[in-house]
Amino acid sequence: MARRTEYDESQAAGRLRVPVAAFRWARHTGLVPAPDASSRQWSRATVEAIDAAAIRAATPTPPISGGEAADRLADALGTPNTPSEKAHVTSFVVRRFVDRGLLADLSANPDGTLHHPGQVAEICRREDLARLVAADTPLGPEQAAARLGVRRTDFDWMLRLDWISPAESIEVRFGTSRAGAVDIPLYTTQSVDTLAARTDIDWEQLHAVPKGRRSPLAALARQTATA
Repeated sequence: MARRTEYDESQAAGRLRVPVAAFRWARHTGLVPAPDASSRQWSRATVEAIDAAAIRAATPTPPISGGEAADRLADALGTPNTPSEKAHVTSFVVRRFVDRGLLADLSANPDGTLHHPGQVAEICRREDLARLVAADTPLGPEQAAARLGVRRTDFDWMLRLDWISPAESIEVRFGTSRAGAVDIPLYTTQSVDTLAARTDIDWEQLHAVPKGRRSPLAALARQTATA
């Protein structure tokens, strides 16, 4: 049987006999060098030179889920998440922290995130934590339109004009069947506020458009499409 000469992330972790989460954390901290065989693969020589014991020592505690990380952020803000109330900090915020580079995602599962508890604790101690959470709080389309002070139809035209893009979408089911499920886009509060700060948009006109009137952005969208 031919010896493997290149390893992807999970194969390298298996070769070193460490969890993928530990391997990812070691990659984040520099214990594991950048892939040298391709953009996502390490050569056999590089993998064999990695100190597996150092990786294990660097991750003494098991990682925590994105939900647990959100709960710890909420506790740090003095607004604990409780099962009976709407969460003050959600996994959406945690994923945006990953996008910002504030948290490393140690999970190989695209449906969830895992995090080093020590790194989460560092984020919890930040003086600007409340501002960061507020900036990454999710808004649905209706909420985003309301924050901008425009009609939902005007906000939809803003999407067509590529003025704003969702951070992610979530599936919402109506009933128990997936046949009734719809994808709802979510926007960060910061992205909506950034849009609101644009001075090249006639916000006064948009705020004054009466219900039932065609959006003034429709003509602009046509001009942009034919330009």
